[in-house]
Amino acid sequence: MDRKTVELIVPSFNEEACVGLFYDAVRDLFADQLKAYDFRLIYVDDGSSDGTLEKIKQIVAAAPEGQVHYISFSRNLGKEAAIYAGLEHSTGDYVAVMDADLQHPPALLIDMLHAIVDEGYDSCGARREDRKGEGAIKRVFSVAYYQIVNRMTVVELTPGSTDFRLMTRQMVDEVLKLTERERFTKGIFSWVGFKTKWIPYHNVERAAGKSKWSIRGLLHYAASGLLSFARAPLRFAIYLGGLGLLAAGIDLIVLIVQCCLWSELPDAVSVVIVLILLFGGMTVMLLGLVGEYLARILAEAKQRPLYIIRESNYGESDRKAG
Repeated sequence: MDRKTVELIVPSFNEEACVGLFYDAVRDLFADQLKAYDFRLIYVDDGSSDGTLEKIKQIVAAAPEGQVHYISFSRNLGKEAAIYAGLEHSTGDYVAVMDADLQHPPALLIDMLHAIVDEGYDSCGARREDRKGEGAIKRVFSVAYYQIVNRMTVVELTPGSTDFRLMTRQMVDEVLKLTERERFTKGIFSWVGFKTKWIPYHNVERAAGKSKWSIRGLLHYAASGLLSFARAPLRFAIYLGGLGLLAAGIDLIVLIVQCCLWSELPDAVSVVIVLILLFGGMTVMLLGLVGEYLARILAEAKQRPLYIIRESNYGESDRKAG
């Protein structure tokens, strides 16, 4: 019986202190509890400015031939592009996406493989039961975000779900068919369907270094998820416009009744100011909303590559735009 290969995609941005620790942890796991499987790593260096790439090259040189590959972007293009690049280069029977900082415990791969191989699932994801070590604002934002996404979009996200997920080859191939430029991987995984099991785990502190996610980056990621799969904002704009017209109509009726029954004229200046603020603000908001969608249409129409490889150890044929 042929041995199956588990391939791990590891997006890495300024993770010089972590990439070696990650390799050691995975190597020990497969040498002990997952002896029945071979493993390969694909490090995707997302334009790091520290020594991440050099450290990855040292790991490649020390590891058995063909066990560790790397892709280095021409600049920082974001985690979504890194995940797509790794998936596109993967060839393993089972493919996992994991963070380099060991906040995604490699030991969970044991239960994930059991779920897919023995229980018949197509994928298995990790779901955080708590957010210990994170700020209160970030925790509240996370809870609210999942509720909003699940109400406003066509996908269903599991609260606490992470990017840590093991998938069959079939599911990976289907995910790669979705080539939109503005990517929201969690939503894509949900949209393609397939039978998925979620494994709860407690939040784990980073092995070293600091989180690369800023408040601005998290807000951009949240907005991307909503706009990628939600039609509700467009419908909300229509409803809001209708309410504005309704309010204006009611206001007009009140003014007419006031003039006819009581012969009282309202303060014209006040009325004009309120109406200008109401419709002016509504117009600006709606134009901004439409602009967001038009910007995404423009990005798709340009067909720019999702990523550009500056360097890799896959060979010359892979040194190209993705």
